[in-house]
Amino acid sequence: MTDRSATRRPTAVVIGASAAGLFAAAALADSADVTVVERDALPTSPEPRRGVPQSRHAHLIWSGGVQAFEDLLPGVVDEAVADGARLVHIMGDMVSRAPNEVWFRRFTATHHRNLVCSRPLLDARLGTRVLSDERISLLPEATALELLGDASRVTGVRVRVDGEERALSADLVVDATGRGSRAPGWLTALGLPPVTEREVNAGVAYASRLYRAPGSTANSAFPLVNVQANPAKAPGRGGIILPIENGRWIVTLSGSRGGEPTGDPDAFVDFALGLGDPVIGELLKSAEPIGGVATTRSTANHRRYYEKMARWPDGFTVLGDAIASYNPVYGHGLTVAAQCALAVRDVLRTTDITAPGTARRLQRAAARPVAAAWDLAVGQDAFYPGATDTAPTLVERFLARYVDRCVETGASNPRAMGALLDVMSLEKPATRLFSPDMLVPMFLGPRKPLLQGPPLTERERDAALG
Repeated sequence: MTDRSATRRPTAVVIGASAAGLFAAAALADSADVTVVERDALPTSPEPRRGVPQSRHAHLIWSGGVQAFEDLLPGVVDEAVADGARLVHIMGDMVSRAPNEVWFRRFTATHHRNLVCSRPLLDARLGTRVLSDERISLLPEATALELLGDASRVTGVRVRVDGEERALSADLVVDATGRGSRAPGWLTALGLPPVTEREVNAGVAYASRLYRAPGSTANSAFPLVNVQANPAKAPGRGGIILPIENGRWIVTLSGSRGGEPTGDPDAFVDFALGLGDPVIGELLKSAEPIGGVATTRSTANHRRYYEKMARWPDGFTVLGDAIASYNPVYGHGLTVAAQCALAVRDVLRTTDITAPGTARRLQRAAARPVAAAWDLAVGQDAFYPGATDTAPTLVERFLARYVDRCVETGASNPRAMGALLDVMSLEKPATRLFSPDMLVPMFLGPRKPLLQGPPLTERERDAALG
């Protein structure tokens, strides 16, 4: 007789069916039969849901994320574009003012293209694609209660479905539940020590509202318009206009402590007019709002250093925002989620999912894209008053000033802009900022004069205001 235990496919349980969970399921499907446990009932069409509170705010996926999406799910970006998403050139299709109040020129020489759409559209497209895989099944309206096993190995997860508890056994359990992850408590309940955590909270609040694209912009490739907050001028205030599918704009405004936007619809445009440049408010004057204002204060940078724990159980891995969540203004969460999943897939191509030590290898691999995004976010937010109990070090202050120089150089030089975008897009490590592409124009020039205002063309202004 054949030993069925030797021939069966391994099993994995992914907790959470948001983007990070769907990416994780796709990454695991070549190595295991996957069950995705989701607390909500997933919508049948693109619409916000309770389990994704950020879905009502602006999202964009940097080019590093676009590459990761395609590597995990070939063709999924084109499918999203067919549904109404856009691939936009950064910086050619973007009007953007940097935190140091420098306006970027609109270069199209770089390869960087970001994916822009509403979060519900993206989630719907990912869900359709991932859950159509016969190796992946969904268990909806199920709440994960605790891990099964002990401090040396996790053997599954206990869930509640329809008021009843049941045990799901698995060779690997993946926590992809985001900011609200309960993994720290679950691990201590198994007898493991607490994970080291760090928070950098700039106190940023967000307010977002949908608008019908004004004038003739609904039928044109209108650029993204972004005024970034300046940490050196607290309170820091910023905003973005993101043209999305179905002839709409999603507008997200932000402000740190003492300068937060509110949910008052009558105050929305006035807040936009009061940013460091009034361009967003001016563009909204002739735009028709759709619905009310959505707000959130869940914007702190929060990291859990699982990869540094002295002991780690086999059979358990944490991914995406459940490892580290970031101030959404930097737009890195979805990119990191996809890159974490890629890291998992790449490890499992050479390592058996059931082998001792595999889970630790997965956790350490996932930490690499997390660390890159963390350093970028904290390098800005740590300078807001009250953001952290630990003042920035001399090295951090030097690096922040150097990044400001990189931004100023990139604002007027395509070569330097390419290097800057390689790092901001999470395509290459921060050492790229010390390459000749950045250093030569930084120190030798020639330099074009900095722009004195937003580089909207006359045609674009007429389309929006006419």
